[in-house]
Order: sequence, then C-alpha cells, then structure tokens
Amino acid sequence: MTARDTWDALRTFTPARVALGRSGDGLPTSRVLEFQLAHARARDAVHAPFDAERVADELDSETVMLESQAADRTAYLANPQRGRVLAGSSRARLQRGAYDAALVIADGLSATAVQAHAAPLARLIFAALPELTWPPTAIVRNGRVAIGDDIATAFGAEMVAIVIGERPGLSSADSLGIYLTFRPLPGTTTDADRNCISNIRPHGLPLADAAHRLAWLMTQARRLRLTGVGLKEDAPGVALPGMAQPRPDSG
Repeated sequence: MTARDTWDALRTFTPARVALGRSGDGLPTSRVLEFQLAHARARDAVHAPFDAERVADELDSETVMLESQAADRTAYLANPQRGRVLAGSSRARLQRGAYDAALVIADGLSATAVQAHAAPLARLIFAALPELTWPPTAIVRNGRVAIGDDIATAFGAEMVAIVIGERPGLSSADSLGIYLTFRPLPGTTTDADRNCISNIRPHGLPLADAAHRLAWLMTQARRLRLTGVGLKEDAPGVALPGMAQPRPDSG
C-alpha cells in the first residue's frame, strides 16, 4: 500500500523531487519510473545529435556554421578545453569587422534545449537591440562558453553573448543559458568577467524575459565598459512570475 507523504502540498510549488511518498520500505513504482524517465531525458540531452542547419533555417538572420577543436561528442566530453577553442578551418571563415556585439549559439551540454529554444530566443534578442551592429550569428557544434571569446575576437566584436545548452537537471533537460562578456580575450577572460542568465525555458525563465534581461545587461555593459562581478543585474520588470517586483529606489 502506498502511503501519502505528509509534505505532499509542497509539490504544487516545485517540480523538485519532494514528497514522493512511500510504498513499504521504498518509493512508489510511479515515482521510480518518473526518475528513470527524467534521467534518460537528461542523458539524451547531452548526447543527442545537434542539427545546426535546422537552427540556422529557423533564424531570420545571416549565419555561419563553426566547429570547435572537439572532433566529436566523445572528445568534447572527455576534453573540455577542446570545446573552448575554434577549429582552425572555422576561424578562417570569420571576417573581421567593427561590430558592437556577436551572438553565438552552441549546443553545450543540451542539444535538446538549443534545438527547442535557441532560434526564437535569438530573434527576441535582435528585436530588443536593433541599435547594435551584429556579424553573422555563429552556430557552433561541440562548443563551450569560452568559445565565444574566440569568435568575438575573430569577428572584431566588442562583446559577445553566447546562447548555450545548460547541463541538464532531472527536471530541466531543455534549459538554456546566456553568457555575456565585454571585450573578451581568449585564454585570459575568466568566469568572473561574465554575466550569466540561466534556466531559460518555458517552465523556468521565459524567453522574452531572458531577452529583456540580456538587452539591459548589454546596454549597461556598453555604458560601464565591463561585464562580470562589476556589473550588477537590477533590470526593472524582469521578476519571475509570482515574485514581487522590486520597489524603485526613492533615495
């Protein structure tokens, strides 16, 4: 007989695995099967093939297809540094100019998330920042966050925003992250020099809110000439659903 968990009401507030109940000395069969399904989805997100051409077709802008130095998924997972650097043949495809910002889309650790959400998110980003000059959108196979530094430098872009598949959790296999860096330097820029917007997905941070946050951060980055720990995110009007909006500073 399955016993109802006394904390069952908490399940209405979170998709986390709480209040699972008991069946004898173990979990109910339904909860075990839910866990196994979530685990399988997370593994699939990491190993699923990335259809970069389909993402490019869904964009309303010029694109360029690139590869990192990780020749395949096995090399990407076993040697993280290879995913942070462009292959030489890819770097040769990039034409240097004078751009305000570069947008990069990389599969990261969830091709599932990128296939589902990257193109509509990119369209929202461009619509929110029409005043900026952009090179072709770079779509990267087997890329990690720092590969955006390499791409921005090759393009001659002042800053770079990389949209990337986040490491999947057991309740969020389709989550995107955005990392923003002002004046990146390959091999020198650190995580402390970046701003991150995470958990971008329909059941997390909505795409429109993520684009709004990024537009605010990019505007402030250009004004202050920096990103990272020195750029604090206090953009108005981007609280998550159900959260109170911060009051304006009356001082």
